[in-house]
Amino acid sequence: MSAPSFSLDAFTPLRSSAIPDRVSNDFADDARSRVSTGMIREIYDQTLDLRNEVLSTSMFENIVGSSEAICGVTAQVMRVAPSDATVLITGESGTGKELIARAIHKRSRRSRSVFTRMNCAVTPPSLMAADLFGYERGAFTGANQRHAGRFEVANHGTMFLDEIGEMPGETQVALLRVLQEREFERVGGTQSIPVDVRVIAATNCDLPSAVRSGKFRLDLFYRLNVFPIHVPSLRERPEDILLLAKYFIERYAAKGGKRIRRVEKRTAELLEGYHWPGNIRELQNVIERAMIFCDSDTFFVEEAWLQPEAEPRVGLQPSLINQERELIEAALAETRGRISGPDGAARRLGVPRTTLEYKIKSLRIDKYRFRVEARELLSNS
Repeated sequence: MSAPSFSLDAFTPLRSSAIPDRVSNDFADDARSRVSTGMIREIYDQTLDLRNEVLSTSMFENIVGSSEAICGVTAQVMRVAPSDATVLITGESGTGKELIARAIHKRSRRSRSVFTRMNCAVTPPSLMAADLFGYERGAFTGANQRHAGRFEVANHGTMFLDEIGEMPGETQVALLRVLQEREFERVGGTQSIPVDVRVIAATNCDLPSAVRSGKFRLDLFYRLNVFPIHVPSLRERPEDILLLAKYFIERYAAKGGKRIRRVEKRTAELLEGYHWPGNIRELQNVIERAMIFCDSDTFFVEEAWLQPEAEPRVGLQPSLINQERELIEAALAETRGRISGPDGAARRLGVPRTTLEYKIKSLRIDKYRFRVEARELLSNS
């Protein structure tokens, strides 16, 4: 017997921009026999308007989600985008930092100009300066002609420097000059070239620690950290997991020429219960892999791919885990099981509500127990 399933549209709106092709021919024929074609069109349009209106509340510049955590990020994007302020985006690998950078660019006055990116982690340190700032003919072996660097190409646009923590020290000095004086020199050149580029940097490492260890320049850190944005991990926004899954299911179904109408109930439970150490990138890969195995209109994921019990404990010793559990349970007892709000446990502990929800789930704390105990205490008194 197959596992129960539910409609794919049950947990998120449709993302269609035209008349839904999922309406059966039988329904269309029957409708035409009872109402005019114009009325059918009007019904379709009204339905699409409603679905698009709902969708607009859960998608912003391809950033999918409706959780408090991701809404806070999109609010920051809208706030900083119209300015020319340098932005430093932090977050774990796979959280979508480049997507945030592109959203800032798209909402800025530079949106009609180029968006250029460079991953400092994959560019050889010896070639990074030449790649960023260009070089003159004869600057080094193989430099047979003048070459424009990324900053020159990105003039009047946006430069996105991913994994900025991997940038070598000598290139950090050159970047600092660009941020301070808005000019640079090509490798092997002596002429200063003015440039008007907005810089957005991203990293998944702890830059303050890199500064303390001498790996990253303090003055450059301050220049980059004008407007910091932290992108939450997927486990900090569990309410967005199914929304993101739907987004990727539709993308890969369309790409593979498949029609997925529903998601297996057990699959939805697995997706929500998994801790996603690889964040959105891992979720995307799992959906793409699962789509290869889907031969029917029901989407499913192999349970062996997602094992919640494999969740790492972030290096905490058992005693520390017990202390964390005791703190959370004490806060839940004081707030009678309430998590959010001004009198909630999240506020008392000084953590986001989504983070506390994740901790409660990972530590297997029964939050409803405290509500029952509170009711019993009140009834006895």
